[in-house]
Amino acid sequence: MSTVSLGSYDFAPYRSLSNEELHQRIQKVRDDLGSKLLILGHHYQQDEVIELSDLRGDSYQLSKLAAESSDCRFIAFCGVHFMAETADILANRPEKLAERNGQRVTVVLPDMAAGCSMADMAAIEQVENAWDDLGEVIDTNDITPVTYINSAASLKAFVGKHGGIVCTSSNADKALKWAFNRTSRVLFFPDQHLGRNTALTMGITEEQMPVWNPYANDLGGNSEAQLVDSKVILWQGHCSVHQMFKKEHVDAFRQNHPGIQILVHPECMREVNEIADVSGSTGKIIETVRNSPAGTKWAIGTELHLVNRLKKEHPEQEIHFLSPVVCMCATMYRIDLAHLCWSLENLAAGTPVNEIHVDEETAKWSRVALERMLEVSA
Repeated sequence: MSTVSLGSYDFAPYRSLSNEELHQRIQKVRDDLGSKLLILGHHYQQDEVIELSDLRGDSYQLSKLAAESSDCRFIAFCGVHFMAETADILANRPEKLAERNGQRVTVVLPDMAAGCSMADMAAIEQVENAWDDLGEVIDTNDITPVTYINSAASLKAFVGKHGGIVCTSSNADKALKWAFNRTSRVLFFPDQHLGRNTALTMGITEEQMPVWNPYANDLGGNSEAQLVDSKVILWQGHCSVHQMFKKEHVDAFRQNHPGIQILVHPECMREVNEIADVSGSTGKIIETVRNSPAGTKWAIGTELHLVNRLKKEHPEQEIHFLSPVVCMCATMYRIDLAHLCWSLENLAAGTPVNEIHVDEETAKWSRVALERMLEVSA
């Protein structure tokens, strides 16, 4: 799935370079490669990385935009591992390879330690075991697996093979409706909160949503009756950043800042999501603030870098971080200018490091699941 090459340049010397010099050297590679190179910056990245990104957005949006480029031959994805996998899957799909006479787009992840704790909470072996265990109690032909895009390519492929679909935080409701048109049950992973919050808006009750613990000895910690009576089986996973926001944080802001509105991501827990004024994807959070009048007051429950960037970009509004505890996405935060410069200079030298290459079989079935998502979102 990924290759860690030694490259032409060792990483260690880059650590001692100033941000100013790193910026200049990164810009030189950008100038030299021109439209052949796209640096993708996820919204949660550090500001100095975002500043050098050609495209800025959420994970799927970035991959889709990069894949649509006819000139692009190199992608440096400043995000996390599963995002770079999706970029490789989409940029190197058969029809795009044919357009380029078989030439692949090289996708690199500047720091291989940039993973996703949520995605790691559902390993492919665990999901396959859960599917087999569920089959002992209920007919798996009556279960549609739905994976959040924040998941490894192997899970997207699993979903594709088993008649399922990928979703994002902005189209999870459409994905669930699509699934329920086919089967009476859904297995939703890896984020339990997005699954629960979405299903609750569709009239599904908490009692109909047992949580599957992959480390429990029997049936994910559930009884046979719970599974038989289920509508949505939720995977016991979560985002470590969005899990930090609590009901008491909302209560404190409303008490201390009259007129403030609470804006959160649906990866937050039910008790926070239900009392927020607005709940939506990263894109919706940005759009909501952008379209609000001067003087609007917000407490925002999402990653700190994005909240701080919104503060800078909208000084006409009063914007607060919802939690009193600083919570950044540690894996997103790992990509810095030193790693970006090192990976780009190796790319320019023809010795790419940290190349992400999803095998053909996994990519094929992942595309099936992603294409189903596109169909329901059209």
